[in-house]
Amino acid sequence: MDASEIPKSQKVMFLDKDAETNATMSMMTAMMEDTQDNRNVTEVALPLVEDAIAVAVEFVEEATNPIKNIKWITHGEFTVEKGRKQIENFVGFKCIVGPKCYAHYKEELNHTFRYIYCVRWSIPTAQVPMPRVSAAAYFTIKITKSKPPDAPIDVSYIFEDHSLVLRPGMARFREKWPRNIIEAKNLLMESITF
Repeated sequence: MDASEIPKSQKVMFLDKDAETNATMSMMTAMMEDTQDNRNVTEVALPLVEDAIAVAVEFVEEATNPIKNIKWITHGEFTVEKGRKQIENFVGFKCIVGPKCYAHYKEELNHTFRYIYCVRWSIPTAQVPMPRVSAAAYFTIKITKSKPPDAPIDVSYIFEDHSLVLRPGMARFREKWPRNIIEAKNLLMESITF
């Protein structure tokens, strides 16, 4: 047997002929190697476990709150009414109480048309069937003249009190956003005496 083939713990045994010293040296070497191996395993395993936990948390969040989107119409299929129906379809499953969607106005730029739709939410109650406040989101459908008819339309939306422009399928639509706007307006209305 060649010396290079002998494990480290056994190599120590050949250094000293005393059996008791050989056993002690062998155990110490084995403990040092085990400690070093444990440190190496920990250094490798810790980042792997942290990454696995992060991916699992993200997966669970996606499963409970998936980013929902619909198949939007193309440039060739677009009409003002179809755009309104698409927006109602997008917010229909997320509304507080009956969103009302209507075309606000059409804006013509050099090479594009922008159709801006307003979607309003309100919370009527038994005491106040005609709510005094509502929340609004403004959807912009951009039709580019230079795009082919089979290209999908560009849709974005913004809430009345936010400056962040959101896109369907890129951000999760949260029902609490219009609800927070309505609650803030109700608090403001209660604080003002007429």
